[in-house]
Formats: sequence, C-alpha cells, structure tokens
Amino acid sequence: MKIVLAYSGGLDTSVALHWLRDRYDAEVVAFCADIGQLESVPDVRDRALRTGASAVHAEPLTDRFLADFALPALQAHARYENKYLLAAPLSRPLIAQRMVELAHEVGADAVAHGATGKGNDQVRFFTSVTALDPTLKVLAPVIDWELGSRDDELAYADKHGIPVPVGKEKPYSIDTNVWGTSIECGELDDITLPPPVEAWQLTRDPRDAPDEPARVRIGFAEGVPVSLDGVELRLADLVRQLNDLAAPHGIGRIDITESRIVGFKTRGIYEAPAATVLMTAHAELESLVLDRETLHQKQGLALRYAELVYYGYWFSDLRRALDAFVATLQPAVTGEVVLDLYKGGCTVVSRESPYSRYNRGLATYEAGDEFDHRAGAAFAYVWSLPLTGGRTA
Repeated sequence: MKIVLAYSGGLDTSVALHWLRDRYDAEVVAFCADIGQLESVPDVRDRALRTGASAVHAEPLTDRFLADFALPALQAHARYENKYLLAAPLSRPLIAQRMVELAHEVGADAVAHGATGKGNDQVRFFTSVTALDPTLKVLAPVIDWELGSRDDELAYADKHGIPVPVGKEKPYSIDTNVWGTSIECGELDDITLPPPVEAWQLTRDPRDAPDEPARVRIGFAEGVPVSLDGVELRLADLVRQLNDLAAPHGIGRIDITESRIVGFKTRGIYEAPAATVLMTAHAELESLVLDRETLHQKQGLALRYAELVYYGYWFSDLRRALDAFVATLQPAVTGEVVLDLYKGGCTVVSRESPYSRYNRGLATYEAGDEFDHRAGAAFAYVWSLPLTGGRTA
C-alpha cells in the first residue's frame, strides 16, 4: 500500500507518519507544501526522512496559494464570523489538490492527514479530496489510533525516537503560512484568561509597539495589490514586506471564540498582519468605486463566502459562482489607499481612484454645493410613501 501524507513536521503528522507505516505496512510519501510557513522546510523534509518517509515532496507553492486562494478571498472580503481571515482554511484545498495530483503521479492508494475528529481540517481535507477524486481513500490516523491525548502522542514519539518540535513546555498547536498564523491548545483552552505572551508568533504586543505610526501606501490594479509605497512588487513579495512592516505595530491580532464546523465553540488566536492591512485597503477602495446597491450586496455575500471557505466547500459551484460575481467588479478596484499602522490599529488616511464615484460638489455642505435640495425634498416624499399605508396629509 502507498499513502501520500500531508506532512507539516508537527507532532500529529510526525507521529502519523510512523503510525501509518506500522498499521498498514505501507510506503508513506510525505508531502510538504511550502506556503511561507515559519518552519524551515529543509528541516521539515529532514524530519520526515528520519521518521521513515519513503520520499518527501516539498514544493514551493506560495505564489499559487496567494494567486488562486488568498487573493480571491481578499477580493471577496472573506472574514469568518466577521473576524477570522482564514489563512489555514484557505491553504487546505490547495494541499488537498496537490495531494490528489501527487497520489495520481506516484500511484498511491490513499491520502492521509493529521487532523483530529473534532477539528475543522478533517472535514476540509475529506471534502476537498472527495470533490477532486472520490475514488481515493482518505485516512485520518489521529482519529483512528489508540493515542487519546497529546501527552500520549509525545510518549509515542519518545518511545519510537520520532523527532518533534513540541513538548510539554510548548503545548500549542501552531499552523502558519504567508497569509497568517493560527495558534490553538494549551492555556488558550481557558477562555477566561488572556493569551499567554509566548503564544503569539508574529506580532508585537500593541502596548509595546512604536509610539509613532508607520504610514503605508498600497496600490491596486483591478483588485490586485501591485505596489507598496510606490514600488511595484510581485504579490508574494508585497505580502512578505507588508507582514514585516505591520507585525511590529501589533497589526492583525485576533482572539476569537468561533463556531467550528462540527458544531461546538472553540477558542483560537490568529495573526494576519499583511492580510489585515490589505483587506482594510481593498474594502476602502471598493467603497469608493462601487455603487451603493452593488456594494451592499457584496458585503452581504462576504460572510457566505467566508463560510464556504471555513466549511471546506472551496471546490463547490457556489464558491465558483461567487468568485465570478466578485471578478466582474474588480476592474474598477484600481487606485491607491494610504493607511497608518499604530499600536494594533490600521486606519485609512486617504484614498483615490480613477473610477471614484465621490463627487465633492454633491457631498459638500460648504460653498460649491451642487446638490438640488428641492429635488432632495421631493425624493424624501416619494421614498416615504410605502410607509404611509396609502394615507396622505
């Protein structure tokens, strides 16, 4: 039997690699997607080989991740429960897609992941793989094995000499990519306590951030971020540089009690410095260039889009249809937005676009007011008629 395992190098997947070999007498091919995570990919590759992988496929996928997954979510303004910018959920369909492709290439019978039965990722991986190839078996060793806790996994790793980058002194489950970081478990399970200082991976405590704001200028062309402070950049380079600029100012921290797919509440903390700045800038530009009805409709669909991503329905007709709607609006999302980054806050300073719908002559109450106030009074009369029940003065 040959199995392609989505391998991150963390505790669950390291133990899973060894366990799969033993349980199924299988050849395990480790797949590691390089999407800008904090971990050293060469170290992860070495760890997989030391744990017994027959081969390791570590692929640079940051550009593909940003262009095909993060960018559509940015343009849709996807925030799960109006907070979470979905860095991890956006990466799962890409990982699943490449696992399926790799399984076909190497002749694997199954794919496997390291998600738990009560987590979100086991749903996302199963749903994505099934959508792409329902004939592939999806194995979930963390669900099937006899190890009942993280302490059991640590004991298993110690017994079998499995190198893992986690211990009882650092109990967090951490998932990172270029779009953001997710941190769970450990002391974070107590929702009455603030996150421990050491749990945060990227961002500085806003209270310790610089006392002077950092001003940034983001340029967009047809909905795509293309420049930072006037310098044109590839999307991946722009995101990395913006992460470096925003993280020291405490931008992008989220502490959320969220509704998991499987039905209960959980607490997680997230960091998304660049994504937070880009989402703020893109939304501001859309508010300038879209008409009211289109803007409000799109704002209503943003939550649904975020749900589809979170629920693992990336490869759904509805997500594709929403993408098509969003794509029709992006040509006008062109221009620049200036923002101040200051002690955890991301504040818009100015915005401009050649497609701006803002007319100062109509908006001003000062000299130069061009609005026909008598027409406004007539409009108010007509607008209120549905509320009169047919009665008139």
